[in-house]
Amino acid sequence: MELANLKCVACRGGDPALTEVEINDLKPDVPDWEIMELDGIQRLRRVYKLKDFVSALDFTNKIGVIAEEEDHHPLIITEWGRVTVQWWTHAVKGLHNNDFIMAAKTDRLFV
Repeated sequence: MELANLKCVACRGGDPALTEVEINDLKPDVPDWEIMELDGIQRLRRVYKLKDFVSALDFTNKIGVIAEEEDHHPLIITEWGRVTVQWWTHAVKGLHNNDFIMAAKTDRLFV
């Protein structure tokens, strides 16, 4: 099933972060996202280019709506013509299936 059609599941502290094998299996479904590490925690990151600030703000608000629907919230930086989004799961201190689901949902909003 396509990642963007899946729902996030609640995770708890103590749940494991994805393994490198699991990350490598999911990564082709969100090819425009990079895997980065900050303070020892892996994250998904993508920069979206838009035509102006109003478009960037509109896109940011659309991401906010799906984040609330799924109860999974990203780091979003909104600038003139650009929105940077990072997904990771605080409870597992790394990447979880939810992050890949939300990355796919974010991509679907951008199309």
